[in-house]
Amino acid sequence: MQTNISRNQLFWASCLALLVTSLSFGIRAGILGRLGVQFNLNASQLATIAATAFWGFPLAIVVGGMIVDAIGMKKLLMMAFIFHLAGILLTIFASGFWTLFLSTLLIGIANGTVEAACNPLIAAIYPDNKTTKLNHFHLWFPGGIVIGTLLVFAFDKIGLGWQVQVGTMIIPTLLYGYLFSKLQFPVTERVAKGVSTGEMYKALLNPLFLIMIILMFGTAITELFTGQWIDVLLKNVSDNAILLLTVETGVMVLGRGLAEPVVHKLSPPGVLVISAILSALGIYLLGHTTGNMLFVGALIFGMGVCYFWPTMLGFVSENLPKTGAVGMNLMGGAGMFAVSVYMMFMGGYYDKLLVKKLPEGADLKVYQEAPANSEMANALSEAKKAAGPEILNTTLIIPIILSVAFICLFFYMRGRKKTQLTMQPAAGA
Repeated sequence: MQTNISRNQLFWASCLALLVTSLSFGIRAGILGRLGVQFNLNASQLATIAATAFWGFPLAIVVGGMIVDAIGMKKLLMMAFIFHLAGILLTIFASGFWTLFLSTLLIGIANGTVEAACNPLIAAIYPDNKTTKLNHFHLWFPGGIVIGTLLVFAFDKIGLGWQVQVGTMIIPTLLYGYLFSKLQFPVTERVAKGVSTGEMYKALLNPLFLIMIILMFGTAITELFTGQWIDVLLKNVSDNAILLLTVETGVMVLGRGLAEPVVHKLSPPGVLVISAILSALGIYLLGHTTGNMLFVGALIFGMGVCYFWPTMLGFVSENLPKTGAVGMNLMGGAGMFAVSVYMMFMGGYYDKLLVKKLPEGADLKVYQEAPANSEMANALSEAKKAAGPEILNTTLIIPIILSVAFICLFFYMRGRKKTQLTMQPAAGA
C-alpha cells in the first residue's frame, strides 16, 4: 500500500458514508406510514416508493463496480455525495408520489455508489482480514438505522415534523464529502494484484459465484424487507413497532462489532448456517406472537440477519478473489434488486389481504380515508392486525430454504478445504 494512504481515516470516512445510507433506511422506515397519510398513498404506492431505493442501489452498485477500477474509488464517492445531497433536499421539499419517488431513487443511487466504492476499498486496505473488517464497516448500517429510528421516535415525541428528521442526514453527508475530498486512495485489490479484466469476468462464471448470487437474493430479502416494513406490518399489533426495528438493528450493531472471534471460530459458512436458522426463528416469533414476545422475536431476528450481508461479501472476496470489485458489487446489487422486486410484490399482496379481511365489496381507499375511531377505521385496523403477520409468515419460507442451502455450502467448503490440504504435500513432493 502507498505510504501516503491513511487506512484508518479512509475506514472511518467510509463508515460515515455508510451511516448516511443507513440513516436513509431508518428514517424512511419510521416515516413511511406518515407519508402515506400526508400524501394519500396506499400500501402499493408506499411499497413502490420504498422499493425505488432498492432499484437505485443495484443500478449504482453494478455500474460502479464495473467502472471503479478505471476511474478510482475517490471519484465514485464524490458522486455519491452529490446524489445523497440532492436526494435529501428533494425529499424535504417533496409534494407527492413522484417527487418522493425521484428523491428516493437518487438516495438509492447514492447508497449503491457508496457500497460500490467502499466494499472494495475495505478489501484493499485490509487484505488479510477482509470478512472481519467488512463486518466492522457494515455495523454502521444497522447502527445508522438505530440512530434513525430513535430520531424518528424522539422527534415525534417533541412534535418535530418528518422534514426535520430527513434534514438531519445533511450533516453527516457534508462531513463524509469533505473528508473524502481530502484523502488519498489506493487502487483496488484486483488492480494491485495484476488480475486482468478478462480473468475477472471469467471468474464471474464460476458455479460457486453464481450460487452465492442466488443465495444473496434470499439473505437480502430476509434482512432488508423485514426491517424496512416492520413498522407498517406490525404497527397495529404493537404500540411500539418502530422500536422493534431499533432492537433488531441494535443487536446487529453489537454482533458485527464482535465479528472477529465469531468468524474465526465458526468460519464464514458456519456463520451463515446459524444466521439463517436464527432468522427463521425470529420471523416466526414476529409473525406468531404479541406483546413483549415481539421484542424477543426482534432480538433473535437481529442475531440472525446480523452477519448476512458482510459475511456474504467477505466469503466471495476471500474464496473468489479474482471476481474483484465487480464480484462484490454484483452480490450487493443482486441483493438489493431482489428486495425491490419482493417489496413491490408484497405491497400489492398486502393491499389484497386487507381487502379480503374487510367486509365484502369494501373499497380500501374509502376505509383508509375514514375518520379516526370510526367503524370503518377500526375495521381497517383489525384487518392490518391480521394481514401484517401473514406477510411475515410468507417471508418465513425464505430463511428456511437458506438454512438448508447454507448447511450444504458448509459441508461443500469443508470438503474442498480437506481436498486442498491433502493435495499440498503431493504438490511439494
